Order: sequence, then C-alpha cells, then structure tokens
Amino acid sequence: MIRLQRSTLKGLRSDQPSLPAMYAVLNQAIELEHATIPLYLYAMYSLDPTRNKAISDILFSVVMEEMLHMTLASNVLNALGGTPAIGGQYFVPTYPGPLPGGVEHGLTCNLAPFSPAQLDTFLDIEQPEDPLNFPTAQAFALDTSITIGEFYDAISTAIGVLGDGAFVNPPRNQVGPNLMQEAVIVHNVATAQQAIRTIVEQGEGTSTSPEEVVGDGFAHYYRFMQIKNGRTLVKNPSGNPAYSYSGEPISFDPSGVYAVPTNPKLANYPPGSAQRLASNNFNYTYTSLLSALNTLFNGTATSAQLNIAIGLMMSLKGQAKAMMSGIPNPAVLTGPSFEYQPVDPGSAAA
Repeated sequence: MIRLQRSTLKGLRSDQPSLPAMYAVLNQAIELEHATIPLYLYAMYSLDPTRNKAISDILFSVVMEEMLHMTLASNVLNALGGTPAIGGQYFVPTYPGPLPGGVEHGLTCNLAPFSPAQLDTFLDIEQPEDPLNFPTAQAFALDTSITIGEFYDAISTAIGVLGDGAFVNPPRNQVGPNLMQEAVIVHNVATAQQAIRTIVEQGEGTSTSPEEVVGDGFAHYYRFMQIKNGRTLVKNPSGNPAYSYSGEPISFDPSGVYAVPTNPKLANYPPGSAQRLASNNFNYTYTSLLSALNTLFNGTATSAQLNIAIGLMMSLKGQAKAMMSGIPNPAVLTGPSFEYQPVDPGSAAA
C-alpha cells in the first residue's frame, strides 16, 4: 500500500482544526484522486479492447469513480467555503514520480502500458490497511506516515470537530446526483462525512466486505485483484469463505497491448513530426478538460458545463486510441504524455 507523509495533514489539528488548513488538505485530496486517473487511462488506452475487453472495462469503471471522488472532495471543500484549484501547471502530475502527498516506501508511478507489473502498482495504490482474505499489510511507523484511508479519516474527524456551523448556508457550487450519479450534495457534517466514506469505501471496501457501500460492485482494490487472479470475485453460496475469485475468467492477452512507450514526453518527439502534433493536441485537450472541471466545480454546476467536460473526455479517448493503435500510420505508435498545454497547438501562438 502507499503511505502519505503525516505532514500532508499539517495544520489540521484534531482538537481545533482551522478552515484554511481544511481547504489545503481537501485540495490535496482532489490532487491525489486526479493523479491516479492518467495512470489508469494510459493503461486502459494501451489495450486492444477486442483482446482485453474485461480488463479495459474494469479500468474504465475505476476511472469513472475516481472522477466521482474528485467531485465529492470538491463538494466538501465548496460546502466549507473553500475553492477547488483544478488545473494549472502544478496540478498536473509528473511521471515517473510519486503521487501527491509525499508518498512513502519508494512507490514510483510510471505512465505505462498495461502489464502485470503496472497492475501491481495499481494494487499498491488502492490496497487497504488489511486486505480481506489476504495477509495483513506490513506494519509501518505510524508516527511518520499515514494510509490514504487514514488521511480521509483525519479529514472526516476534523469536519466533525468544525461542526455544522462551518458550512456555508445555502450550499454552494454543488455537483449533485442530477448531474453525476452517487454524488452527494454537502451542506453539513453528516453529508460531508457521507461523501468522505464514499471515497474510502469505493477505493478500499470496508473492514468486513469487499463490496462498495455506495455503488454496485466491488471496491477498486478487489476489482484489480480480479485481474490478478484471472477470475471475477463472487459470493460463495455456502458463505465459507464469503467470497472467492472463482467466477468468470478474466484473461490477459499480452499481444493485445499496443507497444507504446513508458513515460512518454512531448519533448521526445521530433519537431514537426506527426507524433509531436498528436501529442500536443492531446495535451491541449487534457488541459482543457481540467479547466472545464475547474469551471464545473467553481460555480457552473450545470448540465451544459458537464457536457463540455464529457465531450472533452470523449475527445481524449478518441485521440489516445488513435495515437496508441497507430492510426493513420500503423508503423508509428504514440504515447499521450498528459502534460500541461494551455495553448492551442493550432494557433499562431503555439
């Protein structure tokens, strides 16, 4: 599992938390949730869906919930009077590198095509403190580091201490279930803690079940373990054990992975080349998507604004699949680099 520096919670005293400290920590949470999305998308885009559909579908389902988690963290931040800061050069993660928050124990995240090794990284990211049906996680020095679950637990506790009086009335800048299924409109301690629980339990499950409390499926860690074990996780009729990886097969066909580079960079593609142009266009669309989400979470929570973001997401997918599968030139495969590009490459200023 990954662990965050306890300093990530700097200023968020459990006995007397301050709103400025809460704003900083919640923006850190938004940044952390986002940083996993390019990793999962790159792996998903690298798969030929005709050969590895089940794996591609699992990755897509996790990405959609990571987007929900960004929304929930933004709703909590807005409800407390803060401002989500999404996009910008320093928001975009750098690969290879750690996830935001000073991740410990040497985990380096690479933007890489799907492979068993990359799957292990995803499991490392999503692993709870004590995975069900698996050995207890290795003990760490808790005075210097925390798990992601503990990070969110500390936020939830601090929210309880702040009390309902800390929340803006009426609720502001909320993305509700009318726009995004399972989103929570936050207006008090109870709804804020509900939003936090959703983030944790969709990622890790609970201490007694691999199933999501909110949603219809298994937590992210157990979805990825299905790929690891080659079969879907199912309930056992006998109840002993309660679950087992004995359902439908999930096979991995290594020949169904496009031979794209690990940790691609725009600078690695020659000036004027089709690869550089495609990468530049992709990065501009990606940066525009972050800007659209920033607008969505900062006062324009409308179906029209959500549709702008969805349109950009679909454009990203189309561009990435074409780049990675060799369209229009099968001999040239291009890895999208997920870099900050605020200027349209087709404009004179690019």
